[in-house]
Amino acid sequence: MARAATTTDAFNAVAEPRRREILDALAGGELAVGDLVELLGLAQPQVSKHLRVLREVGLVDVRDDGRRRLYRVNGAPLQAVHDWVSRYERLWNERFDLMDDVLDELGTQRPTDAGTGQGD
Repeated sequence: MARAATTTDAFNAVAEPRRREILDALAGGELAVGDLVELLGLAQPQVSKHLRVLREVGLVDVRDDGRRRLYRVNGAPLQAVHDWVSRYERLWNERFDLMDDVLDELGTQRPTDAGTGQGD
């Protein structure tokens, strides 16, 4: 089965861990490529390659600031990722609620003298 191109949508783009790191770095505000290179400890061509993919799927915007190009996150394409992940968040919350019920039940049970070794 052929892999989908990384530039088809936000899901493919964020599947790569370095791209997620770049998005995390840009979540704090605009940065130039050089800032990302220094911050992430990656080579400039590697950062540029990932930024190109992120830009092609619309996850980052770029603007010129003199001789620098500043990148920033565009969160709109992440909405589809959020919507998909939210389904699983509900599943986990239901499981945590069940676990809370069990823990509450265990917390209300008092140990008997016979089981604790006390009173001997």
